Amino acid sequence: MRHVPTVDWMIRKIDVDARSRIEKSMTPILGIPSEDPRRQRAEEELRAVCKALERMAEVARHGHPNGRQGDLPHRVEAALDHAVENLRSLDADLIGRRFPFQTFERSKAEPLYAALLVVLRVVDRLIPLARAIEPDLDERLMEGLVVLENPVDERMLNPIA
Repeated sequence: MRHVPTVDWMIRKIDVDARSRIEKSMTPILGIPSEDPRRQRAEEELRAVCKALERMAEVARHGHPNGRQGDLPHRVEAALDHAVENLRSLDADLIGRRFPFQTFERSKAEPLYAALLVVLRVVDRLIPLARAIEPDLDERLMEGLVVLENPVDERMLNPIA
């Protein structure tokens, strides 16, 4: 199906982009006292992130993560790892393949992509909560966006005579 991205793209989106955004957002949230009402609201959103990641892992492959207990940062990490592991176990050729209508078979591609979009939406809801705690969060989220390999040409180091 042309409107569903490849499995490799989905893996990169969850394993690199979403993981980075979640970890950078969790740092200020976990740094405030537990009595603060902002932390309680942020922890609710982190639980929603866990639930969305577990749903995505379930759509990718039927199985449940080993550790659903424990503190919230470990649950988020375990949910991320489980989702990425299940995405990597998928056959990339089967995702996105169109089945003939008369076979009544359904592809996992559309529900999997929908689950990915839910994860990205829930992560986007988490970021403003973390930004309220740490106003400089955007700088950390944007770091690495542009990387200059050779910012100064070596010819410019020597003055022209």
